[in-house]
Amino acid sequence: MIAKPAPGRITLDIAQESDLPRLRKDLQDAFEIAVVETFGSLDEGSIPSDEDVAASFAAPNAVVHRILEDGRWVGGAVVSIDAETRHNALDLFYVDAGELGRGIGRRAWKAIESAYPDTEVWTTHTPYFEKRNIHFYVNVCGFHIVEYHHAGHPDPNRPNEPDLPGGDGMFRFEKRM
Repeated sequence: MIAKPAPGRITLDIAQESDLPRLRKDLQDAFEIAVVETFGSLDEGSIPSDEDVAASFAAPNAVVHRILEDGRWVGGAVVSIDAETRHNALDLFYVDAGELGRGIGRRAWKAIESAYPDTEVWTTHTPYFEKRNIHFYVNVCGFHIVEYHHAGHPDPNRPNEPDLPGGDGMFRFEKRM
């Protein structure tokens, strides 16, 4: 039996402007895995698009984090923090493709929760076809699926959301703290 390496310490830092191009590329690379596994190719360009990633980085109340394991960059997250309502959102989250299966996502989510202890409710979304993400959010992080958005029931908070591969819609998750 091959022993897995002992997990290192996960920390977050605030991404600098110079980090954003790499963060965008690494995020897209991580998201592409499920698209290619499910649909065989990326016919419509990067997912999410460069424009969508840039909009997330620049959104009001957005905080862009690098996820570090023992100081080594292994992922990233974009959260939207509303200090008044204490209803916060996990807008984008990824672990580098070569780092999957080592518990980094679970430990990174715990670090995010610890960084924002005043949060009352976390929300996030993931595509219908992304079984790995659905498992992660529900079974690992403790989120609940609270809504299913599709062509017949679009998300009123995301009216211009582009159609994803497969066109099957998105789940909205919540975690009440």
